[in-house]
Amino acid sequence: MNYREAIDFLYSRLPMFHRVGAAAYKADLKNTIELCSLLGNPENKFRSVHIAGTNGKGSTSHMLASVLQRAGYKIGLYTSPHLLDFRERIRINGEMIPQQEVISFIEKHQKDFERIHPSFFEWTVALAFDFFAREKVDVAIIETGLGGRLDSTNVITPLLSVITNIGLDHTNLLGDTLEKIAVEKAGILKKNIPVVIGETQREIKNVFLAGAYSMNAAISFADDVFTVVQNKSDEKYLWVDMFKQKKIYLKNLQLDLPGNYQLKNSATVAAAVDEMKKHFTISEGSLRKGLKNVKGMTGLRGRWEVLQQSPLVICDVAHNAEGIKYIAEQIRNSKHTKLHFVFGTVNDKPIDAILKILPREAEYYFCSADIPRTLDSTLLASQAMAVGLKGENYFTVNEAVNAAIKNSSADDLVFIGGSTFVVAEAIACLTQPSPKERA
Repeated sequence: MNYREAIDFLYSRLPMFHRVGAAAYKADLKNTIELCSLLGNPENKFRSVHIAGTNGKGSTSHMLASVLQRAGYKIGLYTSPHLLDFRERIRINGEMIPQQEVISFIEKHQKDFERIHPSFFEWTVALAFDFFAREKVDVAIIETGLGGRLDSTNVITPLLSVITNIGLDHTNLLGDTLEKIAVEKAGILKKNIPVVIGETQREIKNVFLAGAYSMNAAISFADDVFTVVQNKSDEKYLWVDMFKQKKIYLKNLQLDLPGNYQLKNSATVAAAVDEMKKHFTISEGSLRKGLKNVKGMTGLRGRWEVLQQSPLVICDVAHNAEGIKYIAEQIRNSKHTKLHFVFGTVNDKPIDAILKILPREAEYYFCSADIPRTLDSTLLASQAMAVGLKGENYFTVNEAVNAAIKNSSADDLVFIGGSTFVVAEAIACLTQPSPKERA
């Protein structure tokens, strides 16, 4: 079996939520527990940080991993979904899991998979935990996939739990109110394990307070302690001042993730680092250098990422109303003559709220990603035009991206987003993989 055959096996034999949606979601931990038992319970053999939330959990995971790497530690990082290569989900110090590790794991346990029938995500969690345990990482940053209470990652007992924020996403699986979703996310809390909440949301604050109290878990709200104020920005960096208890903490801090929404995430990371200092030595320099080079240290892509200049082409994986709101605001504050917006989404997400906040002045290029779960671009275009958006329908992401660039002048902005899968195809179309991605 070669790597391509291994990946084809995974995609064809194991149900994958990000491709097919709710049919792949397993609302219990039975399979994960059985897989971990089969592997000798690797989840108990390394220290970890568990990160959940509706928006920002991926960026927060990568930022925290980068800071800890700069502090000199061997850091495992488990995130999802991937953009270009399955192995992006499992990294140690930014390096993707070797292809042979994936192949060997499948070959060794294929009969067990056929007996247990795990989902794609359950299998991936087992692979990650086994790899991190065998490689003896100092700590692994573990991002939940969906929800928290019943997420496959929720078999670990971490040093710290982090919940970034709560928004209305995956309401068909997690609940149709912020409170119901918060209860699911709070399911990652563990007895006597501290938790950092990234954003104070008045209507659900008591959900986390009650959850922490029931677990005897010390709780802190990052935005009660840290405030991050933007000084300036360009396409590569945000320059910010960070305040702790209203006193300057880090001045002229550079973030190489220039999306405005990273202000909140960097405050969450600072609060998490304060907690992690109880277990690790983390200097101010490590925090500064880690936040300045997240992409280089961890391989993170798709967060307000510049893909080319003249015209300026930027992509971002924001895919729900809360995330798109920040994108629309940043686009308004970006210098450009005309806005060309390549947009696609999935078919199980209510898009009315998203369509209402998209920039009205843009020329739209509606498209469908190459996955079963995609929303047909013809239907998307019809719904978008019904609320006053103007544009054309394209059947593939590549067609839409190429048309947008062709129709743009040098000082225009081409933005690509609405779905992780649209962004992934655009990156593949316009850029070459980095050395870490080719490894």
